[in-house]
Amino acid sequence: MTTTGGTPSPPTVSGPPDWTPTPALGRAVVLTLVLLVAAVVTGRADLAVLAAPFGLGTAVALRYRPRRPPQPALATRQAHVVEGNALGIDIGIGNDDESAYDLVVIRREVTAWLADHDAGRPLAVTVGGERRAKVTVRGEVARWGRHTFAPVQVQAVSGDGLLVSRSTTSPALALKVFPRTDPFDADDAMPNAAGLVGAHRSRRYGDGGELAGIRRFAPGDRLRRIDWRASLRTRELHVAQTLSDRDAELVLVLDVLHEAGGSSAGVSRQRSTGGAMNAGVDGTASVIDTTVRAAAGIAQHYVGRGDRVRFLEYGGRNRALRAGTGRRHYLMALEWLLGVQSGEGPHDPTEGIFRRHVLPTAALLIVLTPFLDRRSVAAVARLARSGRSVVAVDTLPSYARPAAGRPGPWSDAAFRMWRLERQNTLAQLLEHGVPTVTWAGAGSLDQVLRDVSRIAAAPR
Repeated sequence: MTTTGGTPSPPTVSGPPDWTPTPALGRAVVLTLVLLVAAVVTGRADLAVLAAPFGLGTAVALRYRPRRPPQPALATRQAHVVEGNALGIDIGIGNDDESAYDLVVIRREVTAWLADHDAGRPLAVTVGGERRAKVTVRGEVARWGRHTFAPVQVQAVSGDGLLVSRSTTSPALALKVFPRTDPFDADDAMPNAAGLVGAHRSRRYGDGGELAGIRRFAPGDRLRRIDWRASLRTRELHVAQTLSDRDAELVLVLDVLHEAGGSSAGVSRQRSTGGAMNAGVDGTASVIDTTVRAAAGIAQHYVGRGDRVRFLEYGGRNRALRAGTGRRHYLMALEWLLGVQSGEGPHDPTEGIFRRHVLPTAALLIVLTPFLDRRSVAAVARLARSGRSVVAVDTLPSYARPAAGRPGPWSDAAFRMWRLERQNTLAQLLEHGVPTVTWAGAGSLDQVLRDVSRIAAAPR
C-alpha cells in the first residue's frame, strides 16, 4: 500500500496524548463506594459481595488500559485516478500497545470532489493489541484537479468503556485526479505534415502508401515501383508515384483568461450525496472543464499517432509545455493540465507567450477559447494572418449568461444582442480563414480539419 501524498508526517494530537474517564467510570466508582459504605453501616456482608465485581472489574480494566492513543494514517492503492472512476482511500488505525481498543470512532469531513454515500457519517472499528486495522472509504471521483482528502479525527474507547482517548488527527492525503479524455478521432488530421516519417499523408512525393499518380521512369527510381500495366500499354517504363507519410506538430492554445458557466455533478449524484456535491464529470461543464477535457482528448489522439504536441496557456501565467510525443509526454501533459487556472495577469498575454515561444509555420494550431475577450479574438486573427493553419474551438457553454447584478427589463435583449455580436465576430474570423467549431466530443473537428487541409493543399 502506497501513499500518494509522499511520506506521511506524524499525526498531530489535539491536546495531551492521554486518556480521560468516561461517565461509566464515575458510575462504577460511585456504585462501589455506596455499596461498601452501606455494608459497613448496616453490617450486611452481602452488600460487600455485590460491590466486589464492580471494584475488581474497574481495577482490572484500568490496570490493562492502553498507554497511547491510536495513530491514524491515510493511503491509497491507486497511483493514477481519472475523474468518473472509483477511488478507494484506506484509513489505517495503528495500535502500538499490548492492550486492545474496544472501539475506535473515525470522523471525517464531507469531501466535495468525492461522491461517497457515507459522507458525514462516523465510522467505527475495533483494534487489537499491537495490531493495525483498516477502513476503506470508497466513492466516485467527480472532478479533475489536485485535490486533498481532508484529515480524519479518531477517538478510541478502552477499558470496557471506562476511558476515552484524546482526539487524534491524521495528515491530509494529496491526490491527482486526471481529466477524463473525451473520445476524439480525426481522419484527415494534419494539413501540413512536415516531418521525416509519420502517419499523415503529406503533399510531398516519396515512399508512402497513398497513390499520387503514374509518371515516366527516371534515374534513381526503384524497380519495385514500376507499373507494368502502364509500361506495357505505353511501351515505356512508368512508375507509381506515392505521397510520403510524415509526422507533424500540433500546438494547443488554451485560452483561460476568463471562466464562465458552472461545473455541477448532475441531479442523480447530488441527491445520493445529500446535495453536497458541487462539481462533477456527468453534469454541466464550465469553460475550464471543457477546455481541459478537450485538450486531453485531442492530445491523446495525436500523441498516439506519433505527432508532436505542444501546449500554450493563454492567460495570466502564460505557461507552456514543450513539444513531445509518446506516452511519457502524454502523462506530462496531463500533469500540466492539472495546473490550469483562469485569471488575468499584469501584462498582455499576447506579448508574453507568442514572443517567447516561436511557433513552427507548418504546425496546426487548435485554439480552445470561449471568445469572451477581444484580446483572444485579436490573437487568433494574428495567428491566421501569419500563414498558419488555425482552428478555433468554442468552449463557451450554451447556457452561460453574464451575472445579473440588477436585472432589468432590457437584460434579455442585451444578452441577445451580445450573442449576435459574438456570432458576427466568429463570422469575421471565418473570413480571415479561421473556422470555429463547438466542442462536442468525437467528430467535433472532422469536417473543419478536412476544410483546413483542403485550403492548405490548394495552389497559392
